[in-house]
Amino acid sequence: MAERGVASRRHAEELIAAGRVRVEGRIIRVLGTKVAPDARIDVDGEVTRDVAFRYLALNKPAGVVSSARDERGRPTVVQLVGARERVYPVGRLDRDSEGLLLLTNDGEWAQLVIHPSNGHEREYEADVEGDVSQDAIGALSRGVPLEEGLARLAAVRVVARSGKGGRLRLVLRTGWKRQVRRMCAVVGLRVVVLRRIRIGPLRLGDLAPGASRELTRREIAALARR
Repeated sequence: MAERGVASRRHAEELIAAGRVRVEGRIIRVLGTKVAPDARIDVDGEVTRDVAFRYLALNKPAGVVSSARDERGRPTVVQLVGARERVYPVGRLDRDSEGLLLLTNDGEWAQLVIHPSNGHEREYEADVEGDVSQDAIGALSRGVPLEEGLARLAAVRVVARSGKGGRLRLVLRTGWKRQVRRMCAVVGLRVVVLRRIRIGPLRLGDLAPGASRELTRREIAALARR
């Protein structure tokens, strides 16, 4: 299913467990079931077909949801790229956040990109309000307590200061939910704008907000390399 661009491997397992997948007309519920490469596979009554793989980089604007569809009718990243193939986001960006997001219909590649063994850093720019003091930056560098444990940054520096706050550059190796915003809140800083500018070796560059582009072969390989 991942090879046919239906979903990531994890999502495919959820579809199978929910009884939404049929192979040659028979519902399959056992994970890891082997089928012929040319077998008919239906998901929610729709036949799946071999498709060409797509690998996209998107500059996600704030207010767009990082999913294929949204029950509340909000705009999604899949609608934004307008791909004919059934692509989906690799990882997530909060609705209020913006910047670099990957989309694909290659489930195996997506799993390699997000797997912890790859250790891909995520780099962000954060416009914050509050006292951008050395104490605050030092606390972020040492790590601050969150519900999941001690949250650490791989790097943090002040890019600019203003009367109300400033701009920070932060690098993460973990991807806890709303991690940058929560870490900053612990040290008294409120994130006003959060933009992801790098995933591993791939930088956002000059890609315009709302625009997307195909990844090069070299970028595809570099993101999946262990």
